[in-house]
Amino acid sequence: MEITIERAVEMIQQSKAITFLTGAGVSTPSGVPDYRSLQGVYHGLEVPEYLLSKECLLREPEKFYGFVKHLYHEEARPNVIHQAMAQLEKTKKTWVVSQNIDGLHEAAGSQRLVNFHGSLYDCYCQKCHQAVAWQDYLKSDRHKDCGGQIRPNIVLYGEGFEESVIEQAIRAVKEAELLVIVGTSFQVHPFCDLIYEKSSAAKILVINQTPIQLAGDNNFVQANGVAVFEKL
Repeated sequence: MEITIERAVEMIQQSKAITFLTGAGVSTPSGVPDYRSLQGVYHGLEVPEYLLSKECLLREPEKFYGFVKHLYHEEARPNVIHQAMAQLEKTKKTWVVSQNIDGLHEAAGSQRLVNFHGSLYDCYCQKCHQAVAWQDYLKSDRHKDCGGQIRPNIVLYGEGFEESVIEQAIRAVKEAELLVIVGTSFQVHPFCDLIYEKSSAAKILVINQTPIQLAGDNNFVQANGVAVFEKL
């Protein structure tokens, strides 16, 4: 059912337990492009799915590193969507489960946060397993202490998910009386499967610029998230 921005704001305001499921559309107002729009970086020779795969990391580490560096946007700051979600934690039981790896939910102050696909700002050496500052990773993908290859702690294509992350995300969905899907086409598995963990009484609100495929009843606002969250 399509609803107005005002009704969407009302639903969020009236709910006591909210879980936000967020995607790239939440960060584009901060100037972070969806990584798929970076295909031009390699002139279409390789798809981003390969450049962000475990296979590429192992077989062509230079190519992997060259692409991943383009995903860092140090100048990006949390926008009103990130800020409103963090603010809601102070008055309601609020969770954010995000597909984004850009660190902006943390920067806005969200505490009850599940980075479903990890974070670019959490890096480590694969050889000695030491944590490495992301600033050092941007200078070189080789660890100065042991020469090992550094990587960001993100889930690459061809890699599995940590059980603890899946469990925490499921818990966040189960506890919600309102699930708000924001800025995502909601097609990436297993993220989109989280919806099946909701309680039967929970309502679904979708805030997206294009309609998404979703089984069952949901309330849909065709809008940029900024238009909704700035009214909160």
